[in-house]
Amino acid sequence: MSERTEQITQTTEATETFVLHRNLLFTVAYEMLGSAADAEDVLQETWLRWVQVDLATVQDQRAYLVRITTRQALMRLRSLRRRKESYVGPWLPEPLLTAPDVAQDVELAEGVSMAMLLVLETLTPTERAVFVLRDVFGLEYGEIAEAVGKTAATTRQIAHRARNHVAARRPREAVSQAENRAALGAFQRAVETGDMRSLLDLLAPDVVFLSDGGGRVQAALTPVVGAAQVSTLLTAGLTRLARTAAVQPAEANGHPALIVRIDGQIEGLLAVRTEAGVITGLYFVRNPEKLSRLEQETELRR
Repeated sequence: MSERTEQITQTTEATETFVLHRNLLFTVAYEMLGSAADAEDVLQETWLRWVQVDLATVQDQRAYLVRITTRQALMRLRSLRRRKESYVGPWLPEPLLTAPDVAQDVELAEGVSMAMLLVLETLTPTERAVFVLRDVFGLEYGEIAEAVGKTAATTRQIAHRARNHVAARRPREAVSQAENRAALGAFQRAVETGDMRSLLDLLAPDVVFLSDGGGRVQAALTPVVGAAQVSTLLTAGLTRLARTAAVQPAEANGHPALIVRIDGQIEGLLAVRTEAGVITGLYFVRNPEKLSRLEQETELRR
């Protein structure tokens, strides 16, 4: 076999393997970054490095690809942190329209939920990578250690620290799809009928409203905290929306959400976090740069 033929054969095998695991690699990168656009860039970098690898030396191609993706995502995550320091207003993850099967995988759905991605933002880049690879994807500590450039013992310590950090900030019980759907139904009825009462009755005393406009569209520049303050904001906002907007139930990031449209164009996405039957978090993504993944489902895999 000529050198040219061998090269073509290896490239074909590399391509087939990459395509086979692409959805997994995208999910890893997205959970680490909270941005589909940046996750796609990471996959491009992963591909460029993968095709240079001598596949005959690779024992586990899936693990090798995850390792490359993790390293590229870690570098991207560190640069993203610098960009977020100058971000206008609250930063929210880029939402993804997801298929119903994501919601059926409880661990995956929780891992990509808006609420969990915000919790992961409070970890260091290495803690985030270790937590995602271990607690969401179930990788062994040895594999994770190779991906993040640490010893297995150190990786275990990082995982323990990250797990405790996340546990202190995540909901005390699993997020209920039914409760989220009921809360969003109340929001939809308020937009369509102007009846605010059923929605406002669902607000927890310490509810937090975050709106991400990225400085490109109107949005609250700081978190709005407390039932009274959020109620005032929602009353004014829903009055405006009732005159011009249509709301569409959707599955985003593995959970119920609402897509808000004005004149047929996507204006934003609303997600909620509920605990014990009340709304503890409202997340409204309005930055136009973060709405491109709401017209077509994104495949997520573990």
